Order: sequence, then structure tokens, then C-alpha cells
Amino acid sequence: MGTVSSLGGGTAKASTLHARASDEYEAKLGEARALLQRAAAQGPVTQASSLGAEDVVITHLINALGLDIPVFVLETGALHRETLALLERTEAHSQAPVTVFRPRHEAVLQFVRTQGQDAMYQSIALRKECCQIRKMEPLARALAGQKGWITGLRREQSNARAEVHLIDHSEESSKGLTKYNPLTHWTWGDVWHYIAQNGVDYNPLHDQFYPSIGCAPCTRAISLGEDFRAGRWWWEDEAAKECGLHVPK
Repeated sequence: MGTVSSLGGGTAKASTLHARASDEYEAKLGEARALLQRAAAQGPVTQASSLGAEDVVITHLINALGLDIPVFVLETGALHRETLALLERTEAHSQAPVTVFRPRHEAVLQFVRTQGQDAMYQSIALRKECCQIRKMEPLARALAGQKGWITGLRREQSNARAEVHLIDHSEESSKGLTKYNPLTHWTWGDVWHYIAQNGVDYNPLHDQFYPSIGCAPCTRAISLGEDFRAGRWWWEDEAAKECGLHVPK
């Protein structure tokens, strides 16, 4: 599910290569706008941005609609330099405020001291412990005091995300949060059509066939026909390939 069907030439821009609106694109765009407006009205809500293609689309929509929805980014201490550069540009140009959350420095040092910098390759348990320190704990701080959060999840991204809903109430009992997924029904071509049509700034790693971009040690480019998320934790079994941010309860 969610494979890349064409890689094209080695220097092809992702915004040119992938931009292909589906027949229902305008309806899905309207659906996304309406959901963001609904989320803002029911706030406080915040957008969780990994600065990937989906997330830059959502941030652009928030800014274009003038919505009171701040954005947060988890700067794990292990991001690609291209991602960090995009973060700086986003902070400089976004009308919506952008807040950066980082892991507890001592927790990172203790993990590296005891397990090593390459611990994530040794076992799923150690990789998830790294994700807990670098992502999950900062995420809890980012969501404190919020009623909901907005993500770039799409059904097309992976089998694990095939049942994603526009509004997800599964976290309300445990965290008191509603999750909004405005791009639920969008295709990869829809995402890039929006980026191309609106001149949205994006991570240049997408031009190097990184459809899903996380921490540098845990992300690689993908090949023709591979799943969208094949480049994430590629040494693990497909069923385990989530960091915990979007694991259904």
C-alpha cells in the first residue's frame, strides 16, 4: 500500500515528479479547510509538524486561513541538516507561531552513555526507548493544556494507517485529546499538487526520494515500487514501524 510508482530522473523535483491531483482533489481540499476551521473553533489545538510534505501543506493552510492554531516541531537532536534548515525558514516565515520542543538533554546523554549512539539498530526495544526519550516525552509537553492536535496522517501512507479517520476520538479517554487528520483522504499526488500550485517550501530530501522523513539514523531513501514508509526503520518488521506518536489505542 502507498508505493512510489515512478522515480523519474535523478534531478527531478518532487514538486514536479509527484504533483498529480486526483479527481476529488477540490472536494478534499474543502474538507481539509473545513476540518481545520472546526478544530480552531473547538480549541485550543495545535499542529504537530515533522516538516514533511503533508505537514508543510497543513501549516500553509493554517496560515492561508488565518487560523489561531500554533505549530510545534519535535527537534529530536538527530534530524537531518535539511530538516533543521527548513525548521529555521518555517520559524521565520510562518504567521502561526512555531514552538520547538527538544528532549531532556540529560536523558539523551544517559541513553547514549549506557546504550551507545547506534542502540536503535540493536533491538526494537532500544529503538523505541530512543523514540520515547527523543519524541514521546517532548510530545507530552507539547500537548499539555491542549484539547486536540492536528496531524498529517493519510490513509494511503501505510497499512497501519489505512483506517485513519478525519476526527479520531481514541485518545479522549486517556489523554483528553481529539486528533484531527485533515489530509486523511488525500493521495500523494494531491499533497504535491497543493505544494506545486501554492509554491510551498518543502524539505529538499523529498527530491532525493525520501517520502517519509524522520531522524537521520532511522531514515533512508526508497527505491522504485517500495512502500512510502519503507525508508523508516527499514531493518525492522513492518508491523513494528511506528515510533509511538500515532499508535492506535
